[in-house]
Amino acid sequence: MENIEIKPVTKNDVADLQKISIQTFTETFAAYNTEENMAKYLREFLSFGKLSEELDNAYSTFYFATLNNSIIGYVKLNFSNAQTELQDSNGMEIERIYVLQEYFGKSVGQVLFEKARQVAEEKNLHYMWLGVWEKNPRAISFYKKNGFIEFDKHIFKLGEDEQTDIMMKKILNNGKSV
Repeated sequence: MENIEIKPVTKNDVADLQKISIQTFTETFAAYNTEENMAKYLREFLSFGKLSEELDNAYSTFYFATLNNSIIGYVKLNFSNAQTELQDSNGMEIERIYVLQEYFGKSVGQVLFEKARQVAEEKNLHYMWLGVWEKNPRAISFYKKNGFIEFDKHIFKLGEDEQTDIMMKKILNNGKSV
């Protein structure tokens, strides 16, 4: 897709970040989860206050994907102790990468992934890692296509429901085996 631009998310963008976060998360997972569990997750993890805190964290970075000045997706990257699990200074977590459903199949996710890889390489990191829901074959296929391999599993709590995420990593060109 032409003219996709990537721009850093700033403190002034919290309302826009919340809007795209809620919309993409709902589009992706509402059909597979109860309304109560979805509402609890959105309230606890995608609130204005929670997203503001995440933006204030010096070890987390967000980027929007925009097309014609409209936000169509975003990515959240975590470094050092902001990582949800590994917290390795040689690694970077892609905690979230979401695209509006109407832009699926139009390379928006690939552009966001390329930005993540660029950031990791600029920081001379050895690898990137992420967790992806085991029941999300589209995302798993995307990550495998981009060179990620499975290395573990962890529990992701959505509301009251404990779900299994596959943990995947990609060794970078300057990386060493971890």
